[in-house]
Amino acid sequence: MRQSIVKRYRNNPILTRDDVPYPVATIHNAGVVKHQGRYVMLFRSHRHNGRSIIGLAESEDGYTFKVDPKPFLVPAQAGIFAEYEEFGVEDLRICALEGEYLMTYSAYSRDGVRIALARTKDFVDVERVALITQADYRNVVIFPERFGGRYARLDRPHSEIAPWSVWISYSPDLVHWGDSRVVMKPVKYHWDEMKIGPGATPIKTKDGWLHIFHGVFPTMDGSVYRLGVALHDLEDPATILGVADDWILQPEDPWEVTGYVHNVVFTCGAVPEDDGTVKIYWGGADSVMCVGTARLDELTALCLDRSRSPL
Repeated sequence: MRQSIVKRYRNNPILTRDDVPYPVATIHNAGVVKHQGRYVMLFRSHRHNGRSIIGLAESEDGYTFKVDPKPFLVPAQAGIFAEYEEFGVEDLRICALEGEYLMTYSAYSRDGVRIALARTKDFVDVERVALITQADYRNVVIFPERFGGRYARLDRPHSEIAPWSVWISYSPDLVHWGDSRVVMKPVKYHWDEMKIGPGATPIKTKDGWLHIFHGVFPTMDGSVYRLGVALHDLEDPATILGVADDWILQPEDPWEVTGYVHNVVFTCGAVPEDDGTVKIYWGGADSVMCVGTARLDELTALCLDRSRSPL
């Protein structure tokens, strides 16, 4: 039996709704970053009305988290953000860039789902910057480095014409985005044949930008969400050097197989460590938060040595 490339933490799940000091039905799909030596997790929760908010938890070791007594981000109450966050805020990603943290999240309303951008320096004061997509977009991750002076992001627009695919776009100012092109598509009758989407903020390695993404496979018992990896060129992130043919993580533990949405592992955050490993955080069955570790060199090797075509 092949040994799993991602080693699950023995005490998963690391957070459940019982750990949250205010009423929620779930806890999942968290962006995570290391800030001033501490791990900061911004997780999604369903309120009991079914709409989502973002909570904050902190940890010294990346495994044992304590949740703040109040939510971190809730739908805006006034202005343009209130109009487009009416139905909830979801699935936040964190990008550390040039002395601040850029946060992208899904804003849901009666007009669909758009991506909003906010920024913070301390996870106390938050500034909403702009709505940076039209409807319907999800899963925006920003590269933690500029390319030729421009910011770059990966995203996943909704399309009924072609499979849900990963695109790249660029911006001079984080507000206006363009020069967009598709860079990676699902593969027919493969573990991700239904749709793919950006997961965690890309991680810079000596071999390229490592991107942990999610892929979905339809079955007669519903869809299965798994995680995979791709490697983008260091100088030109629109060029993908390889996409691992195999998934790196699939639903196996009881809290991943059964929950609010069955058979789901879904990542919005991963933290590289000084010892060459990476902590990968994922929501299990849209109900709990889990963590595991992998070696960055093994993940990049999967992309280069056991690769498939990105398109």
